[in-house]
Order: sequence, then structure tokens, then C-alpha cells
Amino acid sequence: MIKIYHNPRCSKSREGLCVLNDLKKDVEVINYIENPLTFDEIKKIISLLNIKPIELVRTKEAIWKEEFKDKDLSDDEIIQAMTDNPKLIERPIVVNENKAVIARPSEKINEII
Repeated sequence: MIKIYHNPRCSKSREGLCVLNDLKKDVEVINYIENPLTFDEIKKIISLLNIKPIELVRTKEAIWKEEFKDKDLSDDEIIQAMTDNPKLIERPIVVNENKAVIARPSEKINEII
């Protein structure tokens, strides 16, 4: 089953969910704002995406700019920042078995279907 890590307040996230629904795929929607991800869950997603933790951070979010921007953080500290502040996680993330994409633009979903 395909998973989408979703923030319903985000237009790009809603768009990604629409693409999956249009493809008639079984989708598990994970609202990571209401149900924050654990450190290990974020670490696994980063591994599936094959990116560095900082590449999953929404660096334009006020909380990042105010609390983390000018600090020299380790990868684990960046993951912990996302664990503690789910709004910092880039969205939407779509996972299909052992493949994942940050679906910006939503057409990237096709890369893993």
C-alpha cells in the first residue's frame, strides 16, 4: 500500500493526495502534524528518499529560521528538530514499498508508482 505523509493545510500535499486518488491507488494517509513521526520513522524516510536530513527540512519555516538556521547541527540533531517540530518536514512524502519521493511537483509520484 502507498503511504502519503500529508499535511491537509498544505496545497501541495492536497494536490499529491488528489493525484494518488485519481490513479485509484490504495493509499494510507498519515497526517504527520496530528500524529508526529518518531525519530526512527523520519530516519527511515530519509533513507528511502536517499537524501541528507537537511534536504527534508522546510528551511523557510519561521521556527527553522528562529531556532536552527545559524546552528551547526549534526544529522541526528536535524532529525530531532523535525521530530519535535513536524511542521519542518517537507511535504508531501509518498512512499511505495522501498521507494519514496517528496512529491513537489506532484508529478514526481509517477516515478515510484
